[in-house]
Amino acid sequence: MFLKFLRLEIKSFFRGTSVGVNLAMKILRFIGILYFTACLAGGAFAAFYYVQEKMHMDPLKVVSKFLIMGWAVDLILKYIWQEMPTQNIKPFLTLNIPKNTLVNYMLIKTFISALSWLNSIFFITFSIIALFNGYSVLGVLTWFVGISLLFYLNNFINILFNNKETVAIAVGCVFALVAGLSYYNILPVLTYSETFFYSFYEKPYFVVISVVLFAVLWRITFSHVRREFYLDQGLEAKKQFGKTENIAFLNKYGVTGTFINNDIKMLRRNKVTKGILIGSFFFLFYGLLMYTSVIYKTPAMMMFMGLFVTGGFQFLFGQRVPSFDSSYYPLMMTLNVPYKEYLKAKWWLINIVTAASIVVALFYAYFGWEVYLAFFAAGLYNIGVNSQLTLWSGAFNKTQIDLNSKEKRIGQKNSFNLKAMLLLIPKMLLPMAVFAATQYFFGITAGVVSIAVLGLAGFMFREKIFDIIVKQYKREKYSTLDAFKNKG
Repeated sequence: MFLKFLRLEIKSFFRGTSVGVNLAMKILRFIGILYFTACLAGGAFAAFYYVQEKMHMDPLKVVSKFLIMGWAVDLILKYIWQEMPTQNIKPFLTLNIPKNTLVNYMLIKTFISALSWLNSIFFITFSIIALFNGYSVLGVLTWFVGISLLFYLNNFINILFNNKETVAIAVGCVFALVAGLSYYNILPVLTYSETFFYSFYEKPYFVVISVVLFAVLWRITFSHVRREFYLDQGLEAKKQFGKTENIAFLNKYGVTGTFINNDIKMLRRNKVTKGILIGSFFFLFYGLLMYTSVIYKTPAMMMFMGLFVTGGFQFLFGQRVPSFDSSYYPLMMTLNVPYKEYLKAKWWLINIVTAASIVVALFYAYFGWEVYLAFFAAGLYNIGVNSQLTLWSGAFNKTQIDLNSKEKRIGQKNSFNLKAMLLLIPKMLLPMAVFAATQYFFGITAGVVSIAVLGLAGFMFREKIFDIIVKQYKREKYSTLDAFKNKG
């Protein structure tokens, strides 16, 4: 039966109306998977031989020490991006197919996702290297199996708590608290991690713990999904009673204020937009990667991080205009809606959040004022240039967004457009190149000033740029309407 399901999905892929775009997205995903596979495999070699030859320590113990951090990051990534493949299953619910078979197929499909098995590339490579360097075959095998099963448990945890935002926030706070206690050496979390994970190698019978946990959680998850596996229950979008809200002072700004008011209410009410706000908050800490890798300390990468630290909300929200309005976009186009005011409202909202991000990012001054100044310049570039380019790229994004369900799919077919990809050059590569070159020849101050000048220039000429963007939205109007109307 599982093979029949797979054959049907393959036929669906090649018989769809967007085979070319689907194929292009698959190729891009495949290239991305190859890239991360190479990085993880290379990381395994580096982790083993660097620790062994430079630090003169046991690589297996050192890796085991930091596995608790890898496990937590894996769980967070799966919560943000991985979803249950329910859409392809719904048509089978009306057929004479046992629900147990469908539920098991859905659970197995979560393990096929690249997000589930990519971390195994590191563990497989590291285990093979360990075997070639004289480690016990039985110990390495039980270490690999035990750790892999614990990481796969995150699939079940994600399914069980997927729609429970309160639990997710509570778990996030616990992670933050434990990380803080470990950082200040109050709680030796890393020591506990080394002891526990290394036990899979030192005491092979410990693998029974992982096997039992995996079997128990599979059964619990199966029962949970099976209990809600109905079109009018677990697979139906949850409906809530709406509340009338109004931010009165925005109304005095006319049509622009009305649109901003509506966007703020949308951000507060819906699951997808709440996820955008959470993701934007986490982007503020992206710059901390600078202190985990030498690569990120180069001027170009410093600017790259600054663009993301100050522009997280801009990239997550702005490039999905008008997709957030896809449910009522056809109706909106039948009304006398001024395109320019509609886009300006998005622009003001994006830039208000970007300005707030610049202020919050002030804590990076702790690592040096040159770091914060680079981030400050990146923020000005985001406000003056990228805010408009992001809205421009939104004209080519024709992906429908269901505001009532968590959006975790990356690279949906209608979101791929060559023109939108080309806009990444002035959005990312141009400021990185200008900052790196200016900083190299004239110093950090000149680098900051050069990026700030570009941002201010974009802000001054915003009206002219908006006219170009409005024309682009009008050119894409009917293809966008067609994409939003055709739900299949």
